[in-house]
Amino acid sequence: MPKRYLAIFSAVAQLLIAFPAITAQGQQPPQFSLREAPALLMPGAREFDVDWGVDGNSPADRDAAGRLIIFNSLQYPWRSVGANLFQMNPSERVTIINRETIEGGLWLEATYRDADGVMFGWFHNEVGAGCANDLLSVPRIRQMISRDDGRTWEDLGVVLEAPVDSLQCDTANFYFAGGVGDFSVIFDPATGYFYFYFSAYNRQIEEQGVAIARLHYQDRFNPVGAVRKWNNEGWDEPGIGGHVWPIFPAASDWHQANADAYWGPAIHYNTYLRQYVMLLNRAVNADWGTEGIYISFNPDIGNPSGWSAPQRLPMEMDSPFQAYPQVIGLEADGTDKSAGQVARLFISGQSNWEIVFGPSLSIPKRPLGNPGDRGRYPRREP
Repeated sequence: MPKRYLAIFSAVAQLLIAFPAITAQGQQPPQFSLREAPALLMPGAREFDVDWGVDGNSPADRDAAGRLIIFNSLQYPWRSVGANLFQMNPSERVTIINRETIEGGLWLEATYRDADGVMFGWFHNEVGAGCANDLLSVPRIRQMISRDDGRTWEDLGVVLEAPVDSLQCDTANFYFAGGVGDFSVIFDPATGYFYFYFSAYNRQIEEQGVAIARLHYQDRFNPVGAVRKWNNEGWDEPGIGGHVWPIFPAASDWHQANADAYWGPAIHYNTYLRQYVMLLNRAVNADWGTEGIYISFNPDIGNPSGWSAPQRLPMEMDSPFQAYPQVIGLEADGTDKSAGQVARLFISGQSNWEIVFGPSLSIPKRPLGNPGDRGRYPRREP
């Protein structure tokens, strides 16, 4: 795939952030700005001493000693540990027990570490679609467990899957004939639920977009059959085969050449704002060309209608293949799930910017990255 980088909007576009859209509750969402920072790369997938980059959301957690653990994926997860974001060691492949019995590629996109050290991981799992076009796949989400800080994973099974009648083999989509994936998982201690924010690629356009499901904390060791999807009236749809009601529906069918949809939500709780922050990709064709990166805010992760209208980050996409925006907090306990007023903004595992939450705006002075920087990698089994 071609590599990608970003150029910056004009100062006028930057100032538009000062006049944000109104939230679902009638309040203005917080202001934010970008500022230039020294270039920083996540460790990425490494094989034969070659950096293969990053494909997908990259979860991060802290071990008992406070060290940062970052997982990067490219059809398989890699793990790196360091004292902080700026002192990460080279990444190494994780071990997945009985990997040969699990069909398809595996991207570790979300984690949660219990106080006793048990870690839960959620994997974007692509399997063959069974279509005449044998390059098409169907993503689903499975859960695994680790008792050694993510070095070794044991599969607990598939927890989220699209209905069996939701595939479209004559799709114009370059990757998927349907399915659910490209997601984040956030635990809400106030409700005791894990919330899944995921991308839905169902055949039916009314079920395409960013959707939600949840799993109660007490079911974390036995999650299969315990996840419930949101259907606009309640958490009434089963995680396996149930229907969805997207909070950010597709503007144009994912399976048509002129697809237009948000996807790949990355969510963190911002301790400065005391709100949840979601970053999103926006694709504007069936080849997943990225029109821009967007941001949305919600004080209550469990309220599907609480998200503000997505606002475009003040970056112009110079190439259509940049994707997977996320932040990592700079605090001693910062991760991809928790950050403060200033956090590093990553896109495809690369950061040249800090994102600053608050009223002060700053105008970035140079492009993000250079030609040849990391881009979106095709998702195909080796």
